[in-house]
Amino acid sequence: MDSQPPPAERGRGWTRAATSLSLPEVHGSIAVPHDAGFWRKLFAFAGPGYLVAVGYMDPGNWATDLAGGARYGYTLLSVILISNLMAILLQALAVRLGIGSGRDLAQACRDSYSRPVTIVLWILCEIAIAACDLAEVIGAAIALNLLFGLPLIWGVSLTALDVLIVLFLQHKGFRYVESLVIALIVAIAACFAVELFLAKPDMGDVLVGFIPRGEILANPDMLYIALGILGATVMPHNLYLHSSIVQTRRYLDTQAGKTEAIKFASIDSSVALMSALFINAAILIMSAAAFHGSGNEAVADIGDAYKLLSPLLGTTAAGVLFAVALLCSGQNATLTGTLAGQIVMEGFVNIRLRPWLRRLITRLVAIIPAIITVALYGEEGTGALLILSQVILSLQLSFAVFPLVSFTSNRAKMGELVAPRWMQVLGWSVAVIIAALNVWLLYTTVF
Repeated sequence: MDSQPPPAERGRGWTRAATSLSLPEVHGSIAVPHDAGFWRKLFAFAGPGYLVAVGYMDPGNWATDLAGGARYGYTLLSVILISNLMAILLQALAVRLGIGSGRDLAQACRDSYSRPVTIVLWILCEIAIAACDLAEVIGAAIALNLLFGLPLIWGVSLTALDVLIVLFLQHKGFRYVESLVIALIVAIAACFAVELFLAKPDMGDVLVGFIPRGEILANPDMLYIALGILGATVMPHNLYLHSSIVQTRRYLDTQAGKTEAIKFASIDSSVALMSALFINAAILIMSAAAFHGSGNEAVADIGDAYKLLSPLLGTTAAGVLFAVALLCSGQNATLTGTLAGQIVMEGFVNIRLRPWLRRLITRLVAIIPAIITVALYGEEGTGALLILSQVILSLQLSFAVFPLVSFTSNRAKMGELVAPRWMQVLGWSVAVIIAALNVWLLYTTVF
């Protein structure tokens, strides 16, 4: 039998038995050809990883990548690489939790912790999603302003349309949502491929940049930007999102079937996150080639980068492609943010609202602060708001990472699908490192 049994049948070591499916309208909606070969099965599982990958290339990461390249050339490429490897590990654990337990991360928290703890975790997660949405909304609005001269306040308001897009595509089938996201990622990658061709970076220096260097720790200013890259890379809502959307596949509900599903879903997310590595590295490489050593080392603002790229690279296409990539990045991330909002609301407290109302609430929580800030303080206020959103994300991250690593390391909860020992050791190490780095980043930001 291909379909999974009711979640109530999966009790095991959880405090409470599961009582609902994650994303019920699309749960198990995509068939997996069980008797097919490797490549057909891989294609069936391909998709969720790309929805997750957009969170690692959202507008919130652009400022740190631009600043790192402009100030320090290619040196911080190693930080982007290490951040991406951490992300691959954590998303693989999210896959394991979703498939192995039949729960997304929000449901797992609800079924393990007391009601007060669950409520606190839910509120913290909703704040983090709103903060992340804020960065994406502002990023998309800045791109519309750069490309079409549209006032920021109108650009922010237009981002609400993504609610209608997600509803329409999800009604057609979850594959349509995945296809749109992948198309936007391809557009972003194409824009930066052209940017790199125009910037003509020194490939020898680029390769050396991926090797970690001690000067990153020795230079306080460089360390601060490195911490910013690490702290803003892993988005907490991606862990909730991924553990849910892997369950859109209709895999066999046996240990062998789930083990195979974990393997293919992990390959999907790892390959997808390599696209995020390419795009984040491309932003830093382009910034290093265009600004470092040209007297523009202080560039960190997205608008300034847009204005300077065309004259420095000798063609107006450079600035236009940069803004197009920013628009695609912002819109892509808001699409997945609406899904994450649904998952945490249903998973933590089992609140069931009509899809259009649920997503409209999620979007308004991000749009209203952005509109107020733009109206009162203009473009300068949006920069401060972006910084605040990243600090809020840093505060919330550990509240998602530690439960994830704890659940997937618990044999009573995961049974034979518990994470292998090496993943547990790496998972706990990454959790502690991210917590320490984010505490330090928060301290240096505030003081």
